[in-house]
Amino acid sequence: MPVHYKGSQEEVQALDAYVKLSRAAESVGAKINAHLREYNLTVSQFGILEALYHLGPRQTGELGNKILKSSGNMTMVVDNLEKRGLVKRQPRKNDRRCVDIHLTKKGETLVEEILPKHIAGVLNTFAVLSGEEQERVAVLCRKLGLQKK
Repeated sequence: MPVHYKGSQEEVQALDAYVKLSRAAESVGAKINAHLREYNLTVSQFGILEALYHLGPRQTGELGNKILKSSGNMTMVVDNLEKRGLVKRQPRKNDRRCVDIHLTKKGETLVEEILPKHIAGVLNTFAVLSGEEQERVAVLCRKLGLQKK
């Protein structure tokens, strides 16, 4: 569906692309992340667990940058993961002002259970695109995401 805005061709074209990108991102995200409900996890919680699993311990701010969430939101997400025993906060020995978030064994086991299903969902969702189309989407999204403000 085209946009209803009656502006210049350039404005209409950019708005149409934005609307399609936004709708596609919402649709793809919902489809791929639906299985997280089985584990009572939010997308942000899984993002933190997955980042810790692959990258090792990180500070809250680093995790927020990795999954594109604010520091205020991150504190609550980490609190909830900690309550479930999936992560633990640990002050650095050489600088107690810095607190790293660590994945617990329980958290690691959960990620190892979820990850194959998650990857299968990504593959299934992107199967509608050829490999070449997936590469083009990746390049274009990176270009949009890396532009300066």
